[in-house]
Amino acid sequence: MHEMSIAMAVVDQVAEAARAGGATAVTCVRLQVGELAGVVPDALSFSFGLACAGTVLEGAELIVESVTARARCAPCADEWAVGMPPQLSCPACGEATAELLCGRELQIAGVRWEDGAAPEPAREPISQEC
Repeated sequence: MHEMSIAMAVVDQVAEAARAGGATAVTCVRLQVGELAGVVPDALSFSFGLACAGTVLEGAELIVESVTARARCAPCADEWAVGMPPQLSCPACGEATAELLCGRELQIAGVRWEDGAAPEPAREPISQEC
């Protein structure tokens, strides 16, 4: 299952950034996942929990935000939600020259961690909030 390799890559990247930032624990990771990325959210969540074990991310919450796939027709400039299965022919003019605008994303959109230099409640997260 490729969700485990995705989860491990996310954990590695976040753990490295957390170490560099002096974090004592990561509490939340927010991912944006396009509906055409081929990722099963439940499998990713399960894999994330396993990949976090024994790391600074242990116990961290994973928030998966789904990104709707959208396309634009080159000839008429109409935009539409692609859906599943993907509709890549323009619903307005019928042309099959669609440009995929979004929907294949798989990116870390935010991380919240605790900094060991100050008491937990008195400090804002170092990076973007989840």
